[in-house]
Amino acid sequence: MDYRWTILLVTTVFCGACHATPSTATLTADAPVRWTPPALSTDQYESSPTLSPDGRELFFFRADRQFDHYRLLYSRCEQGQWSAPVEPPFAASVGVLEADPAFSPDGQRLYYVSARDRPEDLDIWKVERNSKGQWGEPQRLPEPINSPQTELLPRELADGRLLFGSNRPGGPGGRDLYVATQQSHGGWQVSPLPAPINTAGDEYEADLSRDGGVMVVVANRGERSHLYVFDHDSKNSSWRERGRVPARDDVFQVGPLLSPDGKRLLFAQADGDHSGEIFLAALQPGAGSAWPPACR
Repeated sequence: MDYRWTILLVTTVFCGACHATPSTATLTADAPVRWTPPALSTDQYESSPTLSPDGRELFFFRADRQFDHYRLLYSRCEQGQWSAPVEPPFAASVGVLEADPAFSPDGQRLYYVSARDRPEDLDIWKVERNSKGQWGEPQRLPEPINSPQTELLPRELADGRLLFGSNRPGGPGGRDLYVATQQSHGGWQVSPLPAPINTAGDEYEADLSRDGGVMVVVANRGERSHLYVFDHDSKNSSWRERGRVPARDDVFQVGPLLSPDGKRLLFAQADGDHSGEIFLAALQPGAGSAWPPACR
């Protein structure tokens, strides 16, 4: 199974098996605004951005109008504007699906999903910078992070754990969110996130703020997937749903990227008949405008 199959399913099938009682509230915030830098925007679908810690590099993936045939691209902030995007030097050969890039918190690693090892099956890969800042050779992450099923949107957290989505068996729903924790012997332990984040329905992408207090989840609760915000209660070590991001009802949203403080959000959704673009949303009033950093 691949990302194409996953997106098609979660945007067209009604979740009749959802037993959770999530909030139906929508956040009190302005409507999201289109953010895609002009150099990146095309009549194709631009999705799932990730910014380097210094704000000077931007990775994303581009799909066709049917949200298929996606490829990794990157752009640099040079002389006050974003450069025309190109494929990174470690990209797989043409025809191999690659998507969902994500910088590590220190900017020294980039995670993404690729079908280069097993056609039509997206696994999580990692590429690291060398001492000169050049990217090395990509490495497929080991099991049990990867599985025979599809993995999506990997995110290295501030404490070194890895957050990602998968449709592997063992979770409470058809697709669930998982966190991988490295053990003292070097192996990994993978566990599904607790309720109310994971439900009997479909949750398959998420991002977490740097302080661990805010999570944005892509979940299917009806005819298509939308974005939902959760707040962490440190006293009770639990999660509480705040509401849905006020994005469009008639199209799906994917590829969430939270600001470090969890107050602003980049994501992708359709924009017009033949394009998908990156949008910016404030998750609370007075969120400020310092992020994403302007290219100067």
